[in-house]
Amino acid sequence: MFDWNDLKHFLAVARHGSTIAAGKALGVSQSTVHRRLSELEERLGRELVTRHTAGYRLTAFGRELVAYAERVEAAANELDQHVADAARDRRGIIRLTCPEPIVPRLMPLIERFHARYPRFQVEFVTSDRYLDLLKGEADIAFRSGDTDDDLVGRKIADSIWAVYASPAYIERHGKPERVEDLARHLLVSLDESLANHRAVTWLKAVAPEAKIVARNNSVLGLVYAVKSGIGLGPLPTAIADEQEDLVRVLGPIAQLARSWRLLTHPDLRRTPRVSAFFDFVTEERAALKGIFTG
Repeated sequence: MFDWNDLKHFLAVARHGSTIAAGKALGVSQSTVHRRLSELEERLGRELVTRHTAGYRLTAFGRELVAYAERVEAAANELDQHVADAARDRRGIIRLTCPEPIVPRLMPLIERFHARYPRFQVEFVTSDRYLDLLKGEADIAFRSGDTDDDLVGRKIADSIWAVYASPAYIERHGKPERVEDLARHLLVSLDESLANHRAVTWLKAVAPEAKIVARNNSVLGLVYAVKSGIGLGPLPTAIADEQEDLVRVLGPIAQLARSWRLLTHPDLRRTPRVSAFFDFVTEERAALKGIFTG
């Protein structure tokens, strides 16, 4: 009666409200979206959307169809993920995601893993945002802070944060003696894409009136900003304590402490490649503590 590609274009219009925005989301032209939508309506014999000055609105039938189309989408994505996982199993590929500053620190460990398990190959997948393991964006994650309850894994270390400044900043502005003093200092924080990060919410709670002089979309950017001397900022101790041009001025901050965990999708946990990596990490917990906690 219809094919999945038509439903995919219909869902994009339903979610974005216009064929232009839907086309951008799907990486196709506006005309392609319009054609696919029209073909679906023709096959169904019913209108799914109506055109308005502000874009497209779903008809009553269109709204009914969305839930069914989303179930088809979920099944198609699950199938794609299963096929991709099977292909990676055959090749022995393990896609590992973690914060970018951690990658160089993990390389000696990954080299030892490759030496012990030569048929498996770890590939790093980094991003400014948390990659979704449930959607197959990566196989395994080293992650601290809040985690999805549907993932499985184990604790490997503690994540400890403190407040840092550069020597140049301290020379110009002095350094805080207490957390309450942060309100009188220039601060560096994360941007809106990471608005729920614990460092952001903590700064808002303890220094709501302080001047934020820079925002970054990654922890690595936060490190560079503090090192530049423009302001103070909370940073992970495992990374910041190793920087010669950073000084710990407050902390550790108990409210920012979390656990580092190794996480994966439940369906991948017992695959040979993921199981081997989990076993290896268990054996290397002492080394991992130095990497993630300092």
